[in-house]
Amino acid sequence: MFGGIGRALSHRIYRDYWMGNAVSSIGRWMWRTALGWLTWELTRSTSWLGIIAFAEAAPLVGFTVFAGAIADRTGYFRILRATQFATGCVAGLFAALVLTGLITIDLVLLLVFAHGVLEAVGYPSRMAAVHALVPRRDLSPAIALGSITFNGARIVGPAIAGPLILVLGVGGVLVISAAAFFLFYAVLRAIRVEEPRHEGAVSRHVVSDVGHGIRYMIRERGILYLMLLAGATGLLIRPYIELLPAYSAQVFARGPDGLAILLSAIGIGAMCAGIWVAQRGRTRGLTNIVAIGAIGMGGAVLVFTAVDSIWVAAVVLAVSGGSMLVNNVGSQTLIQNAVDPRMRARMLSLFVVISWGLPAIGAVAMGWLASIIGIRPAVAGGSALAVLLGVWAWRVAPRLAPPLEAIPAVLSERRRDAAQ
Repeated sequence: MFGGIGRALSHRIYRDYWMGNAVSSIGRWMWRTALGWLTWELTRSTSWLGIIAFAEAAPLVGFTVFAGAIADRTGYFRILRATQFATGCVAGLFAALVLTGLITIDLVLLLVFAHGVLEAVGYPSRMAAVHALVPRRDLSPAIALGSITFNGARIVGPAIAGPLILVLGVGGVLVISAAAFFLFYAVLRAIRVEEPRHEGAVSRHVVSDVGHGIRYMIRERGILYLMLLAGATGLLIRPYIELLPAYSAQVFARGPDGLAILLSAIGIGAMCAGIWVAQRGRTRGLTNIVAIGAIGMGGAVLVFTAVDSIWVAAVVLAVSGGSMLVNNVGSQTLIQNAVDPRMRARMLSLFVVISWGLPAIGAVAMGWLASIIGIRPAVAGGSALAVLLGVWAWRVAPRLAPPLEAIPAVLSERRRDAAQ
């Protein structure tokens, strides 16, 4: 009845992981909503919104690739447990500083950076762990279901956090976030799974491991194409999300409730698209769909910059969220399908660096530009460029699709032929 979703959830160990991750994801979006509004209240500056976003995401560039290489060697769940526990501790400290009135923008910057380091170290393991929880035939719907969860949390988290900020304040919301992080840690402690290790594929030095991963990415044209497309959309489109606190206040004259509406709209669109991707449950045609997602994302955000009603904006952002989900999950699925298993965590860590690290750089640039020319022109310019790049990606997709969408048996045969 539920297609790929039902198959993925039929595996008990994945189901436990999924439920714990759902709670943690809601906590994360409550954290992000509270953080964005706290930053805006402390500074009233779009530049600071960009700087805080950069501080959280910048560690992705410096740590994630190395974390992926280490995860290939030591196991995904060991890293996940450690980083999840530490994330809960950081959120708890943040909440204490806010509740005691000791918080400053400098401390926000420091704590957000620490949170970003932990996310950078844990994220490749979080992505690759799914492969240890379900058989390969259920990998695509399991990845899509994970994104449904993430984007469902994008709805639920802000929808809860917005009103709670008005009632409990930012500190109260951060306490709830910390509790959610610790709950997922407890779930991870209870999970026992035999993880695949690839000792022979990993050299003694992590830097050398990373170098092997980068050379592999460059050599595999299809994977390189997906990485470049993720970088373009990350740099040109996705930074607008970090500016939504300012957009809510300046354009729509709304407070935390307006921010919650906009963030939830993105999540609604993404969740609907995620259900479709999960039920689809196959890789055939996915390369073309990824390119169309990039076009849809840029086009929707471009329209968003031209509307004056927050409710019309919410509808448009739902389209943007759906397109973003299709683009992101499609890329992840194709990479996991096509990659050499010995390189899986490294390729996923590079994908995280590109798709999450570049938006941090873009957020700083877009925030600075918005302070000079206005928030609407800054967002519109990046979106227009992204649409053009999406059209290019759509035109070249058919040539790169076969190796990305091939079934595992065909890929294994091609790798054996290449090694001979």
